Amino acid sequence: MTQQDFPASPPPTMADVATRAGVALGTVSNVLNAPEKVAEATRARVQRAIDELGFVPNRAARVLAAGTSTTIGFVIVDLANSFFLDMARGAEREAERQGMNVLIGDSDLRIEKQRTYLRLFDEERAAGVLVAPHPDTDEDVDRARARGRRIVVVNGHSGLAGCSVDADNELGGYLAARHLIETGRRRLLFVGSRTGVPALEDRARGARRAVAETNGAVVLSLRETSRVRAEHGREVGRELATVSAGRRPDGIVAASDLLAVGIIEVLLASGVSVPAEVGVVGYDDNRAAWDSALPISTVAQPGTEMGIAATRLLLEELRSPQTHRHRHIVLEPRLVPRESSAPANRHPR
Repeated sequence: MTQQDFPASPPPTMADVATRAGVALGTVSNVLNAPEKVAEATRARVQRAIDELGFVPNRAARVLAAGTSTTIGFVIVDLANSFFLDMARGAEREAERQGMNVLIGDSDLRIEKQRTYLRLFDEERAAGVLVAPHPDTDEDVDRARARGRRIVVVNGHSGLAGCSVDADNELGGYLAARHLIETGRRRLLFVGSRTGVPALEDRARGARRAVAETNGAVVLSLRETSRVRAEHGREVGRELATVSAGRRPDGIVAASDLLAVGIIEVLLASGVSVPAEVGVVGYDDNRAAWDSALPISTVAQPGTEMGIAATRLLLEELRSPQTHRHRHIVLEPRLVPRESSAPANRHPR
């Protein structure tokens, strides 16, 4: 017979644990759900039985019995971007402080995967959900809220139906462009602008505001990309490498650090000096900006603080629904200058 011919052994039950520990079934239930009601020696005996049998509590059944869950879900658009990892860490830190747990789902920039995780957290009866959403999917959040799901949107627009936490993306775009202008750049290019993506639109708007303050001394062009990953930056880099030095932008605001990495990689390989000929500022303070051979200037977003703030809002709504009022919290980013945008006059052309 093959291994598949043998029937699987049934998993151990609470009754098995009770028998092994020599206690009543209700005592096992109390150890799992209200351990403070059980004497320490008895708790230890039941826990030893659980460990010996390999018993795994049925979380769904416990939620149904108790009417509450200690788990919140977090659907994150792109864990390849360490900005969202910081959010997750902030959420986990605050949830643990308040006696909760976080389950994380990475939608990997795919709308259907985001919807799958939202359904999964519904089915698992998570107490509430944090969502760092894929662009253009407001209706997903609206549908979940219509089913009674408590949701806080992070790094996205929430509307009036719920809470949200965001960074001031317009300020971030302004800081990046202003920095390049102050380092002597006069032909700026914003890379990553895409209509319908509020965060990118806001960053581009901030860059335009910084340029407008120069009264025509600086010009700004926009270059849309389908996404904001390194491969899309390489596409832009290849285009720029074919442009003559006198017409090429001398300052680039990239909507993400991964875009900046791709652009710089191709420019340097093509013999275009960064920052002597082109200064580059990324966005997010992604680890890619730290680890790059050429340290990349960036706009650091308060990812950890955003995760903490969003978790606090969600738990406040869950625990005090009658007094809770929906709020939109906006946190400020900060410029982190590095070698990729050093002043042009420091580097002979």
